[in-house]
Amino acid sequence: MSTHADELKLRLMTIELLRTAKYKRNITYRELASKTGLPVTVLSRYAKGHVLPNTARAKQLWKVLSKIVGLETELRSRIKFDEDGYFDNTDIIGDFNILQQAANHALANFAGKRVTKVLTAAVDGVPLGTMVANALGVNLIVGKRNKEVGVKAFLEETYILGKDSGVTMTLYIPKEAIKKRDSVLVVDDMIKTGETQAALVNLIRKAKAEISGVFTLVAVGEEWKRRLKLSGECPIEVITYVKTPHEAGSHL
Repeated sequence: MSTHADELKLRLMTIELLRTAKYKRNITYRELASKTGLPVTVLSRYAKGHVLPNTARAKQLWKVLSKIVGLETELRSRIKFDEDGYFDNTDIIGDFNILQQAANHALANFAGKRVTKVLTAAVDGVPLGTMVANALGVNLIVGKRNKEVGVKAFLEETYILGKDSGVTMTLYIPKEAIKKRDSVLVVDDMIKTGETQAALVNLIRKAKAEISGVFTLVAVGEEWKRRLKLSGECPIEVITYVKTPHEAGSHL
């Protein structure tokens, strides 16, 4: 993800985000200048298409503008837990606009990093994984719970589904789907316990490929950080962090 075409895509998409902030959200150049640290004249030239920001500035601008325009706010407004600590993610993974913004977010964060494949788990991770793979211009691999007929050999990873569930889950991917020379980005809509994402990471390791990062829309609680031990190995990009109902209630 380091070609001139990818960098140009990032720069153009940042301009669109700036225009959204200016013309659709009616945020003044003065306000934008105070938040981005860039002069009004520079922002005006960007928004009017007179000049494009370089790649480094585009990435910097994107991080600020994405918070202003509010993908994180939109996600948080749709997260409502039930009494058992679960939430319905249908309004998130079925919303094309949210998925498109999230894919742009992934492009902005992983621009300049080497990504050759995107790996996700069936089924909820597939819509986001598809959009991110498309944005990055790479192929998508889906870890499935069953072996598919016609595939000769698989890589598989078995893990316990929930600390006290006593239930095991196995993810399978075609053995030839990931090569040693690949650099794979793990994508999922939500991370809570971290078991599924850790299984995906282990599949990449079994293929002896590189892990380029982990990208998710929502991270719930802190438990997943202990299970997904990737500190220093690769970046973990999360759009929004939320507390579990238990954690939120303990602070009342």
